[in-house]
Amino acid sequence: MENTEMKHESELTFKTDINCAGCVAKVSPVLDQAPGICHWTIDTTSPDRRLVVHSEGITEAEVVRRVLDAGFNIEPIKP
Repeated sequence: MENTEMKHESELTFKTDINCAGCVAKVSPVLDQAPGICHWTIDTTSPDRRLVVHSEGITEAEVVRRVLDAGFNIEPIKP
């Protein structure tokens, strides 16, 4: 029998210090290769340098760990 359960996508939002194209280029492979991330965006023009991750299973803590390991500060923004 085939499993037809749909994955639930959630949106995780973070404040970061990712502030330029070079920073985005450095963090892109980390986020692009992370299992459980559907897609992500970053607004380098906002004061919070807001990173939005559309998750299909990755946890907030795992996103934080990956971004910290890439050399950037990050903290969750609660809705």
